[in-house]
Amino acid sequence: MATAQARLELPVDAGRVWALIGGFGSLPDWLPYIPKSELSEGGRLRSLATPSGERIVERLLDYSDAGRSYSYAILEAPFPVTGYRSTLRVRPGGEQGGSVVEWSGEFTPRGVSDEQASALFRGIYEDGLKALALSLAGQGA
Repeated sequence: MATAQARLELPVDAGRVWALIGGFGSLPDWLPYIPKSELSEGGRLRSLATPSGERIVERLLDYSDAGRSYSYAILEAPFPVTGYRSTLRVRPGGEQGGSVVEWSGEFTPRGVSDEQASALFRGIYEDGLKALALSLAGQGA
């Protein structure tokens, strides 16, 4: 099993960050490479579209509004992995006194090395957190 993670400190209150990213269908609100998200099954399944038209289907596994985190599994995607499970979490703290956002995942590579799969998802998480920071800055955070 391979893993990947990324972490970002923000000078923004954790509650405000969670208000933006905490909805399972909210990726298009802050992640430019996911312009469309459709929820089904009572909000527990999301179908995502990438700008190139690729489809990603994910299932919500765990959700805690109080804990400001959710975990999900990928059911269908163009990635070279199986058994993907990821957690997105926001907590108060950090050197800036605002919040810390953590995005992590574990998965089994398929047709690529552990290092290649980990680098792929680490890049996705890091790019996503950079986009989050830009989105919050655009809101005057």
